[in-house]
Amino acid sequence: MKTRPTGSTSNADWMGSLCPALTSMPLKYLAVPGSHDSFSFWVDEQAPVGPDQKAYVKHLVAIFRFLAKKVMKKWSMTQNLTFREQLEGGIRYFDLRVSTKPGEPGHEIYFIHGLFGHKVRDGLNDINNFLNAHKKEVVFLDFNHHYAMSEEHHQYLIKMLKDVFGHKLCKIDVVEEITLNYLWENRYQVLVFYHHPSAEGCPVMWPGSKIPAPWANTTDTTKLIQFLETTLGERAKYGSFHVSQAILTPRVKTIAKGLVRGLRNYLVEKNLPTIMTWVEAQKPGIDGVNIITSDFVELVDFASTVISLNNLLLQDRQGT
Repeated sequence: MKTRPTGSTSNADWMGSLCPALTSMPLKYLAVPGSHDSFSFWVDEQAPVGPDQKAYVKHLVAIFRFLAKKVMKKWSMTQNLTFREQLEGGIRYFDLRVSTKPGEPGHEIYFIHGLFGHKVRDGLNDINNFLNAHKKEVVFLDFNHHYAMSEEHHQYLIKMLKDVFGHKLCKIDVVEEITLNYLWENRYQVLVFYHHPSAEGCPVMWPGSKIPAPWANTTDTTKLIQFLETTLGERAKYGSFHVSQAILTPRVKTIAKGLVRGLRNYLVEKNLPTIMTWVEAQKPGIDGVNIITSDFVELVDFASTVISLNNLLLQDRQGT
């Protein structure tokens, strides 16, 4: 399996390099690489445990303090690349979970996965800087979990998204109408999906129902692949974008077994060949894959593999 040097820029303009037959096709039919828990390349061991964690995890941390946080860090970090490195490598879908910090004054919002990460504003600015330099690239920002956020926090975040991305934000429309050509003509580069009622009525905050991301919640690759196949077979009835989460989810027993080694070494690396074999066998288009997400997207040439699936759509058109 090929390995790409970290931070490779060969996919930085892959959308802008697609042929006209693909840029005129609905984006819901193209294969797009994404990352799971996209912001978890850095987490803060000094900060409190996040409100996304169950009570027993908080109890363990209260007893074992920094040791428990170091274990959590090993199992919370699902990416090693920064936003910019992921974008340069070709990732165009970002799975985003956000939270306030308990007891902190003001409205600051942070990325979170067990432990707190960077401020959301900093991450959005990194993405925007990339888009300014790559005018034909388009990203999906999927805000699918919000923790410890009041209505004021939601409005603060929605305003932040508008302030950072401005005219780049794509207005809600019929999914079938969204092609790269359409986005380029309107100078749109960002589709934000906001899974909370606070965004209802906002024309640039797409509802979460337009980007379902079924979750297998398993450590078993056979069950994962069966689940991915089943949910792909059902996607047509939703008339939306679709996320195939090619990820394995650790259970408490799994974490206990791999306590020191962490997610990357214990669960991900040994199962990646099986997951990548499934990815390589996929086909985009009607009833096919759209967005595919993975953990540790730099471990294999994941993005290039997903992007290359789009060539199968051209073969169909040529009748070969």
